[in-house]
Amino acid sequence: MAAAGEKGGSRLGWRSLGVTVILLAALCQGSSVERKIYVLLNSTAPCVRLLNATHQIGCQSSRNGDTGVVHVVEKEEDLSWVLDTGPNPPYMVLLEGNLFTKNTLLKFKESSRISGIAVVYAKPPPPDGFSMDLSCPNDGFGLYTSDHGSQYSHCNGTVWNPLGTGMSYEDFQFPIFLLQDENETEIIRQCYREHNVPVNDTAPKYPLCAMQLISPMHAVTSTVSCMRRNSIQMSFSINPEVVCDSLTGYNVWSTVKPVNTSGSLAPEDQVVVSATRLDGRSFFWNLAPAAESTVSSLVTQVAAAEAIHKMADSQSLPRNIMFAFFQGEVFDYIGSSRMVYDMEKGKFPVRLNNIHSFVELSQVALRSNSSLWIHTDPISRNNETVNKEVMELIEALKSSRKDTNVTLQEIDQSQPLPPASFQRFLRVRNIPGVVLTDHKAAYQNKYYNSMYDTPASINMTYPSGLSKEEALNYVTEAAQSLSEVATLLAKTLYRQAGGNSTAEIKADVKSITRMLYGFLVMPNNSWFQSIIKSDWKGLLDNKPPQYYVTASLGGKPTANPPTSFLISVLANLTGQVVNYTKEECQNPDKAADSKRELYEYLWVQGPLDDNTTTRAPFCVRSTLRSHVAESPAFELNEWDSTEYSTWTESRWKEIRARIFLVPSYQLEVITLVVGMAVLLVSFTATYFINSKADILFTSSDDSGSVAY
Repeated sequence: MAAAGEKGGSRLGWRSLGVTVILLAALCQGSSVERKIYVLLNSTAPCVRLLNATHQIGCQSSRNGDTGVVHVVEKEEDLSWVLDTGPNPPYMVLLEGNLFTKNTLLKFKESSRISGIAVVYAKPPPPDGFSMDLSCPNDGFGLYTSDHGSQYSHCNGTVWNPLGTGMSYEDFQFPIFLLQDENETEIIRQCYREHNVPVNDTAPKYPLCAMQLISPMHAVTSTVSCMRRNSIQMSFSINPEVVCDSLTGYNVWSTVKPVNTSGSLAPEDQVVVSATRLDGRSFFWNLAPAAESTVSSLVTQVAAAEAIHKMADSQSLPRNIMFAFFQGEVFDYIGSSRMVYDMEKGKFPVRLNNIHSFVELSQVALRSNSSLWIHTDPISRNNETVNKEVMELIEALKSSRKDTNVTLQEIDQSQPLPPASFQRFLRVRNIPGVVLTDHKAAYQNKYYNSMYDTPASINMTYPSGLSKEEALNYVTEAAQSLSEVATLLAKTLYRQAGGNSTAEIKADVKSITRMLYGFLVMPNNSWFQSIIKSDWKGLLDNKPPQYYVTASLGGKPTANPPTSFLISVLANLTGQVVNYTKEECQNPDKAADSKRELYEYLWVQGPLDDNTTTRAPFCVRSTLRSHVAESPAFELNEWDSTEYSTWTESRWKEIRARIFLVPSYQLEVITLVVGMAVLLVSFTATYFINSKADILFTSSDDSGSVAY
């Protein structure tokens, strides 16, 4: 009996092994089959859902993604096929970039025959301009409201972004993706040409080329609803599923003279503030090149800070100078409103009454024969004291212009301020200040907050054939222009801080050149590599960085890559190299003279040693600090606030795009029926084989029992 048991066990073992082999083969083959069925599109940028106190905007797919037959729309005449006459709806539209307009999108939005849109990146960009932002950016959250300066509210009298269609603030119930890779776009076109092209306006034959866009969003309705759901999940669920996160990040600020961050400045300590924004956006998630809208002013301000720090008497100026870079300004002034809030609450070392004057840069990419315009607030200037100080600031600007090639012009006093962070400060206190721009009224920037706000839009071009290192140091027209503006700014701030002779102040065009290359073209360059922390080297990429503000994760702010690059550059250009070990630099409390309350320390990678791959790291000490840029609405739990930004971003689990061939309905039915028949036959055969196993699997050499 024992022998018989062994043989039975042997047969069961072989059968189990066979089943295992079949399963493994099926799993391995399944992967291969999937690759043969689907072509994944990896270089895409999705439109995602954003929410504020009252609305939801953006796009989403159904839970399992939306699928449709691909149809290429290259001209207006092609729209009728997908909207009216095409026999195979729903359609997934491959839309040429020049047709990605408000008029076209509204037609798709009203149709039930569209399952999604894949937008082709237009090259060259639309010559007449392209902006899907509002014509009156940040309306309602600046200085001019129904309660204050109502005559200027809603951009009354001055439409700042006339090309703005507002489509970034619409809600779409189907997915919209941008195709960023020309090769992937051509694959879709080829698939369409081979399978979907109508012949004499007749329906193409199956199989047809189809596309699936997957971008389901968890949050709906408004920030109030999604934050309430978050709160309930956190309170009652062991594994809470958060559905949305607040848009947040970090402001960056530094001062010429160190400030004790553990306390507050005395009332008599005066500070001149220079400010600009740090973020941008477009219709698509994490796609915001922001060359003119953000980087032009960001780079200019850093260069001005470098020029002032080089002055021998910078530490003895009667007034301090503070350089502020505000994050999240595109979304109703997140960063500046948080800094003002913290100043009011005593949570920031500089108070509002410490601010002597305010200069803000907002889009300063001057073109040939263009002017730099001085904007002021007509309401605060009704105060004689403020008006006098504003006039003195304007005179300082005009005096500083004499040694530069900048044409400076003053706006009529009756015109209100353009959208600017300065407005959030004026909501609380009358502060003498100006906003400097490259436009008198309507924006010169034809691509404001769009994917086309690229280096080319600010005349930043390079000769062909340059190596990466040569391009890093090539002085473009944009770099030369911004260096003049930076010199003007540095001289003005120096005068405002009580300095006298400004003859030696000059922005370094080389620094601006390298910054523009790193911030707009390729952060993975030799300069950025040498000045960045080793912890951040993974952020360096061969693609242009994007200035989209991040969403908090688990309630904690996160910094987008440009913020880390800015910290590295600003520390390098305005800080000091100190002889600290790595341990002392990363833990300044262990160094006797660190003065941690006054300085920040960075242990950076350093340059490559000659002819080696080894770097020479060093420690940089600077007055640079970061400051949480999250709207006060989330600290106050006022998710329906009309005073502060309430923007959140929906969470999602999967973002994916792929194409494949879809068979006819009849073939699908036949396949289903055949499959069910095969399944039934398999069950019957399995039952028969199992019931007759003792006969079918008995070896011919079995001789019954074995004697022991």
